[in-house]
Amino acid sequence: MTEYDLIIIGAGPAGLAAAVSAYDHGVRSILILERDAEPGGILNQCIHNGFGLHTFQEELTGPEYADRFIRQVKERNISCLLNTMVLDISALPKKIVTAMNRTDGLLQFAAKTVILAMGCRERPRGALNIPGFRPAGIYSAGTAQRLVNMEGFLPGKEVVILGSGDIGLIMARRLTLEGAKVKVVAELMPYSGGLQRNIVQCLEDFGIPLRLSHTVVHIDGKERVTGVTLAKVDENRKPIPGTEEHIPCDTLLLSVGLIPENELSDKLGVQMAPVTNGPLVNESLETSVPGVFACGNVLHVHDLVDYVSQEAANAGKYAAKLILDSEASSACADVSRKENAPDAACSSAPSEQPVPIVCGNGIRYTVPQTLRLSRMEDSLTVRFRVGDVYRNRRIGIYLDGRPYRTIPRPRLAPGEMEQIVLKKEDLLRLQQETGKPLTSVAIQIEA
Repeated sequence: MTEYDLIIIGAGPAGLAAAVSAYDHGVRSILILERDAEPGGILNQCIHNGFGLHTFQEELTGPEYADRFIRQVKERNISCLLNTMVLDISALPKKIVTAMNRTDGLLQFAAKTVILAMGCRERPRGALNIPGFRPAGIYSAGTAQRLVNMEGFLPGKEVVILGSGDIGLIMARRLTLEGAKVKVVAELMPYSGGLQRNIVQCLEDFGIPLRLSHTVVHIDGKERVTGVTLAKVDENRKPIPGTEEHIPCDTLLLSVGLIPENELSDKLGVQMAPVTNGPLVNESLETSVPGVFACGNVLHVHDLVDYVSQEAANAGKYAAKLILDSEASSACADVSRKENAPDAACSSAPSEQPVPIVCGNGIRYTVPQTLRLSRMEDSLTVRFRVGDVYRNRRIGIYLDGRPYRTIPRPRLAPGEMEQIVLKKEDLLRLQQETGKPLTSVAIQIEA
Protein backbone atom coordinates (compact mmCIF):
# COMPACT_ATOMS: atom_id res chain seq x y z
CA MET A 1 0.00 0.00 0.00
CA THR A 2 1.45 3.35 -1.07
CA GLU A 3 1.58 5.99 1.66
CA TYR A 4 1.26 9.75 1.21
CA ASP A 5 1.32 12.63 3.63
CA LEU A 6 -1.70 14.20 1.93
CA ILE A 7 -4.37 12.86 -0.40
CA ILE A 8 -6.74 15.31 -2.09
CA ILE A 9 -9.99 13.99 -3.54
CA GLY A 10 -10.98 16.06 -6.55
CA ALA A 11 -8.89 17.95 -9.12
CA GLY A 12 -11.25 20.86 -9.66
CA PRO A 13 -10.32 24.43 -8.69
CA ALA A 14 -10.47 23.55 -4.98
CA GLY A 15 -8.32 20.42 -5.17
CA LEU A 16 -5.70 22.04 -7.40
CA ALA A 17 -5.37 25.15 -5.22
CA ALA A 18 -5.16 23.02 -2.05
CA ALA A 19 -2.38 20.89 -3.55
CA VAL A 20 -0.33 23.92 -4.62
CA SER A 21 -0.73 25.54 -1.21
CA ALA A 22 0.20 22.38 0.73
CA TYR A 23 3.30 21.96 -1.42
CA ASP A 24 4.33 25.57 -0.93
CA HIS A 25 3.95 25.13 2.84
CA GLY A 26 6.40 22.25 2.99
CA VAL A 27 4.56 19.00 2.12
CA ARG A 28 6.05 17.03 -0.75
CA SER A 29 4.18 13.71 -0.58
CA ILE A 30 0.86 14.64 -2.20
CA LEU A 31 -1.58 12.68 -4.36
CA ILE A 32 -4.64 14.07 -6.14
CA LEU A 33 -7.40 11.63 -7.15
CA GLU A 34 -9.82 12.73 -9.89
CA ARG A 35 -12.65 10.73 -11.46
CA ASP A 36 -12.75 12.75 -14.69
CA ALA A 37 -10.43 12.34 -17.66
CA GLU A 38 -8.73 15.69 -17.10
CA PRO A 39 -8.19 18.10 -14.20
CA GLY A 40 -10.05 21.40 -13.91
CA GLY A 41 -13.46 20.24 -12.76
CA ILE A 42 -16.51 22.23 -13.79
CA LEU A 43 -14.33 25.08 -15.08
CA ASN A 44 -13.59 23.11 -18.25
CA GLN A 45 -17.15 23.69 -19.48
CA CYS A 46 -17.43 27.31 -18.23
CA ILE A 47 -16.10 29.03 -21.33
CA HIS A 48 -17.52 32.44 -20.38
CA ASN A 49 -15.26 35.06 -18.82
CA GLY A 50 -15.42 36.67 -15.38
CA PHE A 51 -13.03 34.34 -13.52
CA GLY A 52 -9.78 35.33 -11.82
CA LEU A 53 -10.43 38.98 -11.01
CA HIS A 54 -9.51 38.44 -7.33
CA THR A 55 -6.88 35.72 -7.74
CA PHE A 56 -4.97 36.90 -10.83
CA GLN A 57 -6.26 40.50 -11.15
CA GLU A 58 -7.38 39.82 -14.71
CA GLU A 59 -10.47 38.45 -16.39
CA LEU A 60 -10.19 34.85 -17.56
CA THR A 61 -12.46 32.14 -18.93
CA GLY A 62 -13.02 29.00 -16.87
CA PRO A 63 -10.53 26.83 -18.83
CA GLU A 64 -7.92 29.60 -18.66
CA TYR A 65 -8.37 29.89 -14.90
CA ALA A 66 -8.08 26.12 -14.45
CA ASP A 67 -5.00 26.02 -16.67
CA ARG A 68 -3.16 28.44 -14.37
CA PHE A 69 -3.50 26.00 -11.47
CA ILE A 70 -2.92 22.89 -13.61
CA ARG A 71 0.41 24.40 -14.68
CA GLN A 72 1.33 25.14 -11.06
CA VAL A 73 0.57 21.53 -10.08
CA LYS A 74 2.72 20.19 -12.94
CA GLU A 75 5.59 22.57 -12.12
CA ARG A 76 5.67 21.09 -8.61
CA ASN A 77 5.50 17.49 -9.89
CA ILE A 78 2.46 16.76 -7.74
CA SER A 79 1.04 13.32 -8.56
CA CYS A 80 -2.47 13.25 -10.02
CA LEU A 81 -4.38 10.07 -10.88
CA LEU A 82 -7.13 10.73 -13.41
CA ASN A 83 -10.10 8.49 -14.33
CA THR A 84 -9.94 7.24 -10.74
CA MET A 85 -13.07 6.97 -8.63
CA VAL A 86 -12.70 7.09 -4.85
CA LEU A 87 -14.99 4.49 -3.27
CA ASP A 88 -14.31 4.81 0.42
CA ILE A 89 -12.27 6.57 3.12
CA SER A 90 -11.70 4.98 6.51
CA ALA A 91 -10.50 6.99 9.49
CA LEU A 92 -7.93 4.74 11.15
CA PRO A 93 -4.84 6.31 12.76
CA LYS A 94 -3.86 6.65 9.13
CA LYS A 95 -6.59 7.35 6.64
CA ILE A 96 -7.10 4.56 4.11
CA VAL A 97 -8.46 5.73 0.75
CA THR A 98 -9.92 3.05 -1.52
CA ALA A 99 -10.21 3.91 -5.21
CA MET A 100 -10.62 2.21 -8.56
CA ASN A 101 -9.70 2.82 -12.18
CA ARG A 102 -9.70 0.83 -15.42
CA THR A 103 -5.92 0.45 -15.58
CA ASP A 104 -4.98 -0.59 -12.05
CA GLY A 105 -8.25 -2.00 -10.75
CA LEU A 106 -8.81 -1.63 -7.01
CA LEU A 107 -6.31 0.65 -5.26
CA GLN A 108 -5.64 1.55 -1.65
CA PHE A 109 -3.58 4.44 -0.34
CA ALA A 110 -2.65 5.46 3.19
CA ALA A 111 -2.54 9.13 4.15
CA LYS A 112 -1.81 11.21 7.22
CA THR A 113 -4.36 13.80 6.13
CA VAL A 114 -7.12 14.04 3.53
CA ILE A 115 -8.66 17.10 1.88
CA LEU A 116 -12.20 16.68 0.56
CA ALA A 117 -12.67 18.73 -2.63
CA MET A 118 -15.34 16.78 -4.52
CA GLY A 119 -17.43 19.78 -5.55
CA CYS A 120 -21.21 19.59 -5.94
CA ARG A 121 -23.92 18.23 -8.21
CA GLU A 122 -27.16 19.61 -9.58
CA ARG A 123 -30.55 18.93 -8.05
CA PRO A 124 -32.47 16.74 -10.55
CA ARG A 125 -36.07 16.84 -11.78
CA GLY A 126 -36.99 14.00 -9.42
CA ALA A 127 -36.52 16.31 -6.45
CA LEU A 128 -39.11 18.78 -7.80
CA ASN A 129 -42.23 16.61 -8.15
CA ILE A 130 -43.33 18.25 -11.41
CA PRO A 131 -46.30 16.37 -12.95
CA GLY A 132 -46.04 15.02 -16.47
CA PHE A 133 -44.38 12.26 -18.47
CA ARG A 134 -40.64 11.83 -18.87
CA PRO A 135 -40.09 13.16 -22.40
CA ALA A 136 -36.83 14.02 -24.08
CA GLY A 137 -35.79 17.65 -23.80
CA ILE A 138 -35.44 18.04 -20.02
CA TYR A 139 -31.89 18.85 -18.92
CA SER A 140 -30.15 20.24 -15.89
CA ALA A 141 -28.48 23.54 -16.78
CA GLY A 142 -25.00 22.10 -16.18
CA THR A 143 -25.66 19.16 -18.52
CA ALA A 144 -26.85 21.56 -21.22
CA GLN A 145 -23.73 23.67 -20.64
CA ARG A 146 -21.50 20.66 -21.21
CA LEU A 147 -23.44 19.62 -24.34
CA VAL A 148 -23.12 23.08 -25.89
CA ASN A 149 -19.61 24.07 -24.79
CA MET A 150 -17.76 20.74 -24.90
CA GLU A 151 -19.77 18.28 -27.00
CA GLY A 152 -21.00 20.69 -29.66
CA PHE A 153 -24.73 19.89 -29.38
CA LEU A 154 -27.63 22.33 -29.13
CA PRO A 155 -30.24 20.85 -26.72
CA GLY A 156 -33.18 22.66 -28.30
CA LYS A 157 -34.49 25.67 -30.20
CA GLU A 158 -37.27 26.98 -27.92
CA VAL A 159 -36.26 26.92 -24.28
CA VAL A 160 -37.82 27.57 -20.88
CA ILE A 161 -35.49 27.74 -17.87
CA LEU A 162 -36.75 26.93 -14.38
CA GLY A 163 -34.59 28.46 -11.66
CA SER A 164 -32.43 31.56 -11.75
CA GLY A 165 -29.17 30.17 -10.37
CA ASP A 166 -26.00 31.42 -11.98
CA ILE A 167 -25.68 28.42 -14.33
CA GLY A 168 -29.25 28.91 -15.54
CA LEU A 169 -28.69 32.62 -16.17
CA ILE A 170 -25.44 31.99 -18.02
CA MET A 171 -27.08 29.28 -20.15
CA ALA A 172 -29.91 31.66 -21.06
CA ARG A 173 -27.30 33.92 -22.66
CA ARG A 174 -25.30 31.05 -24.15
CA LEU A 175 -28.31 29.45 -25.85
CA THR A 176 -29.41 32.82 -27.20
CA LEU A 177 -25.96 33.37 -28.71
CA GLU A 178 -26.18 29.91 -30.33
CA GLY A 179 -29.48 30.78 -32.02
CA ALA A 180 -32.05 29.31 -29.62
CA LYS A 181 -35.00 31.30 -28.31
CA VAL A 182 -35.12 31.47 -24.50
CA LYS A 183 -38.75 32.33 -23.83
CA VAL A 184 -38.65 32.88 -20.07
CA VAL A 185 -36.66 32.22 -16.90
CA ALA A 186 -39.01 31.28 -14.06
CA GLU A 187 -38.01 31.44 -10.39
CA LEU A 188 -39.94 29.94 -7.48
CA MET A 189 -38.62 32.44 -4.95
CA PRO A 190 -39.46 36.17 -4.92
CA TYR A 191 -35.79 36.90 -5.62
CA SER A 192 -33.17 35.54 -8.01
CA GLY A 193 -30.70 32.92 -6.85
CA GLY A 194 -27.89 34.29 -9.03
CA LEU A 195 -25.48 37.19 -8.96
CA GLN A 196 -26.87 40.59 -9.87
CA ARG A 197 -24.27 41.00 -12.61
CA ASN A 198 -25.47 37.79 -14.27
CA ILE A 199 -29.09 38.98 -14.17
CA VAL A 200 -28.05 42.15 -15.99
CA GLN A 201 -25.56 40.66 -18.46
CA CYS A 202 -27.40 37.42 -19.25
CA LEU A 203 -31.10 38.37 -19.11
CA GLU A 204 -31.66 42.11 -19.27
CA ASP A 205 -29.07 42.72 -22.00
CA PHE A 206 -30.75 40.06 -24.18
CA GLY A 207 -34.36 40.95 -23.39
CA ILE A 208 -35.08 37.62 -21.68
CA PRO A 209 -37.94 37.93 -19.16
CA LEU A 210 -37.43 36.83 -15.54
CA ARG A 211 -40.60 35.84 -13.70
CA LEU A 212 -40.18 35.70 -9.96
CA SER A 213 -42.59 33.71 -7.75
CA HIS A 214 -43.40 31.40 -10.67
CA THR A 215 -42.86 27.69 -11.18
CA VAL A 216 -43.56 24.91 -13.67
CA VAL A 217 -46.68 22.97 -12.67
CA HIS A 218 -46.90 20.65 -15.68
CA ILE A 219 -44.73 19.37 -18.52
CA ASP A 220 -46.49 18.56 -21.80
CA GLY A 221 -45.30 15.96 -24.27
CA LYS A 222 -44.70 12.25 -24.17
CA GLU A 223 -41.85 11.58 -26.60
CA ARG A 224 -40.46 15.13 -26.61
CA VAL A 225 -41.32 18.24 -24.56
CA THR A 226 -43.98 20.27 -26.40
CA GLY A 227 -44.59 22.91 -23.75
CA VAL A 228 -44.76 23.71 -20.05
CA THR A 229 -47.39 25.29 -17.83
CA LEU A 230 -46.22 28.12 -15.56
CA ALA A 231 -48.16 29.32 -12.53
CA LYS A 232 -47.64 32.05 -9.97
CA VAL A 233 -47.00 30.89 -6.39
CA ASP A 234 -48.11 32.40 -3.08
CA GLU A 235 -45.97 33.20 -0.03
CA ASN A 236 -45.98 29.49 0.88
CA ARG A 237 -44.65 28.60 -2.60
CA LYS A 238 -47.91 26.90 -3.56
CA PRO A 239 -49.31 27.43 -7.09
CA ILE A 240 -52.20 29.91 -7.23
CA PRO A 241 -55.19 28.48 -9.16
CA GLY A 242 -56.17 30.55 -12.16
CA THR A 243 -52.67 31.90 -12.83
CA GLU A 244 -51.61 29.06 -15.14
CA GLU A 245 -50.04 29.95 -18.49
CA HIS A 246 -49.04 27.49 -21.20
CA ILE A 247 -45.74 28.20 -22.97
CA PRO A 248 -44.85 26.13 -26.07
CA CYS A 249 -41.24 24.94 -26.04
CA ASP A 250 -39.13 21.91 -26.94
CA THR A 251 -36.63 22.12 -24.07
CA LEU A 252 -36.80 22.67 -20.31
CA LEU A 253 -33.61 23.49 -18.41
CA LEU A 254 -33.51 23.07 -14.64
CA SER A 255 -31.30 25.38 -12.59
CA VAL A 256 -32.82 24.56 -9.22
CA GLY A 257 -29.87 24.38 -6.87
CA LEU A 258 -26.60 22.63 -6.19
CA ILE A 259 -25.94 19.91 -3.62
CA PRO A 260 -22.44 19.35 -2.16
CA GLU A 261 -21.14 15.91 -3.15
CA ASN A 262 -20.73 14.40 0.31
CA GLU A 263 -21.42 10.67 0.06
CA LEU A 264 -17.79 9.94 0.96
CA SER A 265 -17.97 12.38 3.87
CA ASP A 266 -21.09 10.65 5.21
CA LYS A 267 -19.47 7.21 5.01
CA LEU A 268 -16.42 8.58 6.81
CA GLY A 269 -18.61 9.77 9.70
CA VAL A 270 -18.06 13.50 9.20
CA GLN A 271 -20.63 15.66 11.00
CA MET A 272 -22.71 17.59 8.46
CA ALA A 273 -24.31 21.03 8.56
CA PRO A 274 -28.06 20.80 7.84
CA VAL A 275 -28.26 24.10 5.92
CA THR A 276 -25.19 23.79 3.68
CA ASN A 277 -25.32 19.97 3.32
CA GLY A 278 -21.55 20.17 3.78
CA PRO A 279 -19.22 19.26 6.65
CA LEU A 280 -19.05 21.23 9.88
CA VAL A 281 -15.57 22.79 10.04
CA ASN A 282 -13.48 24.88 12.41
CA GLU A 283 -11.20 27.84 11.74
CA SER A 284 -8.67 25.49 10.06
CA LEU A 285 -11.36 24.02 7.76
CA GLU A 286 -10.90 20.72 9.60
CA THR A 287 -13.97 18.50 9.88
CA SER A 288 -15.14 16.58 12.94
CA VAL A 289 -12.80 13.74 11.86
CA PRO A 290 -9.25 14.77 12.86
CA GLY A 291 -6.94 15.13 9.90
CA VAL A 292 -9.75 15.45 7.34
CA PHE A 293 -10.26 18.90 5.81
CA ALA A 294 -12.89 20.23 3.39
CA CYS A 295 -12.94 23.14 0.95
CA GLY A 296 -14.75 24.44 -2.10
CA ASN A 297 -18.27 23.49 -3.14
CA VAL A 298 -18.19 20.25 -1.17
CA LEU A 299 -18.16 22.46 1.93
CA HIS A 300 -20.74 25.04 0.79
CA VAL A 301 -21.82 26.33 -2.61
CA HIS A 302 -19.77 29.34 -3.72
CA ASP A 303 -20.66 31.98 -6.26
CA LEU A 304 -17.08 32.98 -7.22
CA VAL A 305 -14.31 30.51 -8.04
CA ASP A 306 -11.79 32.99 -6.64
CA TYR A 307 -13.27 32.40 -3.19
CA VAL A 308 -13.01 28.66 -3.77
CA SER A 309 -9.28 29.03 -4.49
CA GLN A 310 -8.73 31.21 -1.42
CA GLU A 311 -10.54 28.75 0.81
CA ALA A 312 -8.72 25.76 -0.70
CA ALA A 313 -5.35 27.46 -0.26
CA ASN A 314 -6.14 27.81 3.44
CA ALA A 315 -7.15 24.14 3.66
CA GLY A 316 -3.85 23.13 2.05
CA LYS A 317 -1.90 25.37 4.42
CA TYR A 318 -3.63 24.02 7.54
CA ALA A 319 -3.26 20.41 6.37
CA ALA A 320 0.45 21.01 5.79
CA LYS A 321 0.80 22.55 9.25
CA LEU A 322 -0.86 19.52 10.85
CA ILE A 323 1.46 17.14 8.96
CA LEU A 324 4.63 19.05 9.82
CA ASP A 325 3.60 19.54 13.47
CA SER A 326 2.89 15.82 13.85
CA GLU A 327 6.26 14.97 12.32
CA ALA A 328 7.98 17.38 14.71
CA SER A 329 6.14 15.86 17.68
CA SER A 330 7.11 12.34 16.61
CA ALA A 331 10.75 13.34 16.24
CA CYS A 332 10.69 15.01 19.64
CA ALA A 333 9.16 11.91 21.24
CA ASP A 334 11.84 9.68 19.65
CA VAL A 335 14.60 11.87 21.06
CA SER A 336 12.98 11.85 24.49
CA ARG A 337 12.73 8.05 24.52
CA LYS A 338 16.38 7.66 23.49
CA GLU A 339 17.53 10.01 26.24
CA ASN A 340 15.11 8.53 28.80
CA ALA A 341 13.77 12.04 29.32
CA PRO A 342 10.15 12.95 30.05
CA ASP A 343 8.37 13.95 26.86
CA ALA A 344 6.22 16.63 28.48
CA ALA A 345 7.82 19.19 26.22
CA CYS A 346 6.56 17.24 23.23
CA SER A 347 2.99 16.86 24.43
CA SER A 348 0.33 18.86 22.63
CA ALA A 349 -1.58 21.65 24.31
CA PRO A 350 -4.70 20.67 26.25
CA SER A 351 -7.86 20.44 24.21
CA GLU A 352 -9.70 23.73 23.82
CA GLN A 353 -13.44 24.24 23.83
CA PRO A 354 -14.45 25.48 20.35
CA VAL A 355 -16.26 28.81 20.17
CA PRO A 356 -19.48 28.52 18.11
CA ILE A 357 -20.24 31.11 15.43
CA VAL A 358 -23.96 31.71 15.90
CA CYS A 359 -26.36 32.64 13.06
CA GLY A 360 -28.62 35.48 14.20
CA ASN A 361 -31.49 37.26 12.48
CA GLY A 362 -31.40 36.84 8.68
CA ILE A 363 -28.23 34.69 8.54
CA ARG A 364 -28.71 31.19 7.10
CA TYR A 365 -25.29 29.72 7.84
CA THR A 366 -21.62 30.55 8.38
CA VAL A 367 -18.39 28.82 7.34
CA PRO A 368 -16.54 28.02 9.53
CA GLN A 369 -19.07 27.12 12.21
CA THR A 370 -16.61 27.12 15.14
CA LEU A 371 -13.22 28.59 15.97
CA ARG A 372 -10.41 27.87 18.44
CA LEU A 373 -8.56 30.99 19.53
CA SER A 374 -5.27 29.17 20.13
CA ARG A 375 -5.26 27.86 16.53
CA MET A 376 -6.65 31.00 14.92
CA GLU A 377 -4.33 33.14 12.78
CA ASP A 378 -4.19 36.93 13.11
CA SER A 379 -7.46 37.19 11.18
CA LEU A 380 -10.24 34.81 10.18
CA THR A 381 -12.58 35.27 7.22
CA VAL A 382 -16.11 34.07 7.96
CA ARG A 383 -18.33 33.59 4.90
CA PHE A 384 -22.11 33.41 5.09
CA ARG A 385 -25.37 33.80 3.18
CA VAL A 386 -28.52 35.66 4.12
CA GLY A 387 -32.05 34.27 3.95
CA ASP A 388 -33.80 37.10 2.10
CA VAL A 389 -33.19 40.28 0.12
CA TYR A 390 -32.33 43.23 2.39
CA ARG A 391 -31.66 46.85 1.48
CA ASN A 392 -29.80 49.46 3.50
CA ARG A 393 -29.12 47.15 6.43
CA ARG A 394 -26.16 46.48 8.69
CA ILE A 395 -24.31 43.31 9.58
CA GLY A 396 -23.96 43.22 13.36
CA ILE A 397 -21.21 41.16 15.00
CA TYR A 398 -21.36 40.35 18.73
CA LEU A 399 -18.79 38.72 21.01
CA ASP A 400 -20.47 37.09 24.01
CA GLY A 401 -23.41 39.43 23.46
CA ARG A 402 -21.25 42.56 23.38
CA PRO A 403 -21.26 44.66 20.17
CA TYR A 404 -18.03 44.17 18.26
CA ARG A 405 -18.61 45.78 14.88
CA THR A 406 -21.37 46.83 12.51
CA ILE A 407 -20.88 46.87 8.74
CA PRO A 408 -23.35 48.80 6.52
CA ARG A 409 -24.56 47.05 3.37
CA PRO A 410 -26.70 48.77 0.72
CA ARG A 411 -27.97 45.38 -0.50
CA LEU A 412 -27.87 41.79 0.73
CA ALA A 413 -29.23 38.86 -1.30
CA PRO A 414 -29.22 35.05 -0.88
CA GLY A 415 -27.52 34.58 -4.23
CA GLU A 416 -24.43 36.56 -3.21
CA MET A 417 -22.09 35.27 -0.52
CA GLU A 418 -21.00 37.76 2.13
CA GLN A 419 -17.94 37.75 4.36
CA ILE A 420 -16.59 39.41 7.47
CA VAL A 421 -13.13 39.36 9.06
CA LEU A 422 -12.54 38.62 12.75
CA LYS A 423 -9.26 39.83 14.26
CA LYS A 424 -7.61 37.63 16.85
CA GLU A 425 -6.25 40.56 18.86
CA ASP A 426 -9.81 41.86 19.36
CA LEU A 427 -11.05 38.49 20.61
CA LEU A 428 -8.11 38.15 23.00
CA ARG A 429 -8.65 41.70 24.27
CA LEU A 430 -12.24 40.87 25.16
CA GLN A 431 -11.10 37.83 27.11
CA GLN A 432 -8.64 39.95 29.05
CA GLU A 433 -11.27 42.58 29.82
CA THR A 434 -13.86 40.08 31.06
CA GLY A 435 -11.45 37.59 32.59
CA LYS A 436 -13.47 34.79 30.98
CA PRO A 437 -12.93 32.68 27.88
CA LEU A 438 -14.89 33.67 24.78
CA THR A 439 -18.04 31.53 24.46
CA SER A 440 -19.76 32.77 21.27
CA VAL A 441 -19.52 34.92 18.17
CA ALA A 442 -22.90 36.01 16.76
CA ILE A 443 -23.68 37.52 13.35
CA GLN A 444 -27.05 39.03 12.46
CA ILE A 445 -28.81 41.46 10.13
CA GLU A 446 -29.88 44.76 11.70
CA ALA A 447 -31.95 47.73 10.56
